[in-house]
Amino acid sequence: MVSATALAIIALVAYVTLTPGYISTLSELFLLHKTEARRKTFRDVVEAEEKKHPKPQSDLKEWEGFIGFFHPFCHAAGGGEKVLWAAIKATQNRYPKAICIVYTGGVNFGGASTDTKPEDAARVMGEAILDRAEKNFNVRLSRPRIVFQILSSRDWLLASRYPHFTLLGQSLGSLRVAYDALSEFVPDVFIDTMGYSFVTALAAFLVPTLSIGAYVHYPTISIDMLGSLDVESDKGLNAGTGKGLKGSLKRIYWHIFARLYGWTGRIPDIVMTNSSWTQGHIESLWGPGRSANKKTLAIEVVFPPVSVEEIEAAIDVSETSEAKREDIIIYIAQFRAEKNHELVIEAFSEFIKDAGNDSGRPASTATLVLLGSVRDDDDGDMKSLEHLRALVEELHISSRVNFVCNAPWNQMLDWLSKSSIGVNGMWNEHFGIGVVEYQAAGLICVVNDSGGPKRDIVVDFDGGPTGFHASTISEYAAAFSKAFALSREETLKMRLRARSSAKRFSEKAFTIRWVGQLDKLIDIQTSRQLESA
Repeated sequence: MVSATALAIIALVAYVTLTPGYISTLSELFLLHKTEARRKTFRDVVEAEEKKHPKPQSDLKEWEGFIGFFHPFCHAAGGGEKVLWAAIKATQNRYPKAICIVYTGGVNFGGASTDTKPEDAARVMGEAILDRAEKNFNVRLSRPRIVFQILSSRDWLLASRYPHFTLLGQSLGSLRVAYDALSEFVPDVFIDTMGYSFVTALAAFLVPTLSIGAYVHYPTISIDMLGSLDVESDKGLNAGTGKGLKGSLKRIYWHIFARLYGWTGRIPDIVMTNSSWTQGHIESLWGPGRSANKKTLAIEVVFPPVSVEEIEAAIDVSETSEAKREDIIIYIAQFRAEKNHELVIEAFSEFIKDAGNDSGRPASTATLVLLGSVRDDDDGDMKSLEHLRALVEELHISSRVNFVCNAPWNQMLDWLSKSSIGVNGMWNEHFGIGVVEYQAAGLICVVNDSGGPKRDIVVDFDGGPTGFHASTISEYAAAFSKAFALSREETLKMRLRARSSAKRFSEKAFTIRWVGQLDKLIDIQTSRQLESA
């Protein structure tokens, strides 16, 4: 275990300091030779599976390579996973003969026993993961052409493993996982879809001809994070922690890490971000290094796919539907600390207890629904959920708050159809798929005055607002009152504007942008293969 980690770190250090081309070439030859048999095995398995379920021949572009997706927690059901499965679906539609390799952990997911052969365990796990993806995201994929490569070292990525220097610990731990991934199988195109920039740096060193892409949901560290050290507010988990000796040392550590993070960003051939907010931070951190490294392709925004069309088909927004709406405020988000459910709960408590609110409807009828996923193997998620339940009890509002965990897609649609307000509480949310889902369902949005929800989603559209922005408990409570106080006519107009605005983030729009970037990656891979031949 330790030797593999040490080897990965030494390789990256060598790349940073010496970048000796012949060492990279030797490592590539070694890894390609080591995984050559598995490449043939994967292709044979795929072809055997396809013979069981034959499909008509496609006349689309016939590229037949392997595309690796580095997504160690693909069994989760958050926005990042929705992007992953939509990306694979778009990839399969564009290149139907390509084989998608998903590097992930969670071998116990799906119920495989401990004595199951690795290849059988991967198959059982893969089927369970794809079943969940279909259930939660309503995405159907060509299963024979998806292969799961188990990462037995995934625990090296868990924050709980590093109680101190967490950012650095997880980043160095990702080197171990990346080395394990590529020593098991080397694809033709490698795409990190979770934001592990150290992984792409190591991959480029180990396999120089590899075409490398990165889809960044959230910068590991940002200028806003550094600034939050001096701010006493709800601006992130580390707000106001930059004081005193300990705070000064933390500031120095973060600045050093930011420089390391900036260096790793110079490596990927293609960089995509999920919002203009993320794009701005990544350009500031990675841009100078990418220019120096002659990476000329721009960092592009590829908005995450949202099931806008399906939501529109399932949920009516009209004068008739207004009569069916209930006084429900819904928050769709994973039960993780950074989602700031506490802020929403406390704001809701203030709203319903404020006798002077001007909502025009009795505050006694409003309810709060917290709907989100809980990762099975993450203690942090369960602790966050338990903490929130305790907070609700402490505020004496348990009869007014409903927790809905790991809801299937049809259940989420049901909640969206009868809710009136959709809320987002996270500071600097990178994008906010849930917020777009609110808009597509015609909900009045109350979102944090920061990040993607502010800059990209809840913006004026067709000459009018599509929701409200808030930062503090009191501001959120006031926004709830304002939303409920809108006249019936004003409410419907805002709902319809929001629904029209949501079309900018449809699955079709994502597919067009994703395929455009994927084409570039495959062109780069083809060119490098020809140069090395």
